[in-house]
Amino acid sequence: MIRVKTEEQIERIGRAGRIVAACHQEIAKRLRSGVTTMEIDKFAEAFMNNQGARAAQKGYRGYPFATCASVNDVVCHGFPTHVPLRNGDVITIDMVAELDGWMGDSAWTYAIGTPSAEVMKLMKATKQALLLGIEQAVAGNKLGDIAHAVQKVADQEDYAVVESFVGHGIGRDMHEEPTVNHTGKAGSGKRLRKGMVITIEPIFTMGRPDVYLDKDGWTARSIDGAWSAQYEHTIAITEGKPIILTSL
Repeated sequence: MIRVKTEEQIERIGRAGRIVAACHQEIAKRLRSGVTTMEIDKFAEAFMNNQGARAAQKGYRGYPFATCASVNDVVCHGFPTHVPLRNGDVITIDMVAELDGWMGDSAWTYAIGTPSAEVMKLMKATKQALLLGIEQAVAGNKLGDIAHAVQKVADQEDYAVVESFVGHGIGRDMHEEPTVNHTGKAGSGKRLRKGMVITIEPIFTMGRPDVYLDKDGWTARSIDGAWSAQYEHTIAITEGKPIILTSL
């Protein structure tokens, strides 16, 4: 069942979302060659705690860290490690803050040092797909309108969408209805209603969209070793322009 939120509840989610956004802003300043994703994870957890929030991913279904740190061929849900980042790496940091029982969720891809032109193009296209998907997230439209907008960018730029991982509703629980796909037909799927709060989080890859899991049961890698990018916002549906809840 889709849980429609009140304006007050949306504001509460937004408070959690702004903590995530501020944390991403600080992480961007710290990501450089030689830094480890474990150091970033510890920083993110401390940052959220200092804001009165909790790193909601830690302990979720047994996940052991405050963030997901996905480097290069890791598509998503990567474990933070003590391996130093290198010039040219691409890394996605995904995190969820819980504040007073409400959650905000955002993932962002960063390039370390001087990335290749191919990586920059991938990142630009994926971010554009997120923003165009958000534009379609208005009351009266359907979930398929979001999916179609995202897929159209991937098709135009010759990238594959990793369909194994999707967006979702969010609120008191990290994953609520509905499922938000990133490929689909315009005009299809459930109708968007004012008060729905969802994440849109496309993952584009340079290669095939197929993935496999590492032995840890979480880390998802591209089956062909191709690199990927992911951008995610938590948004609230209104009768007009959607509200991005994970921005400052």
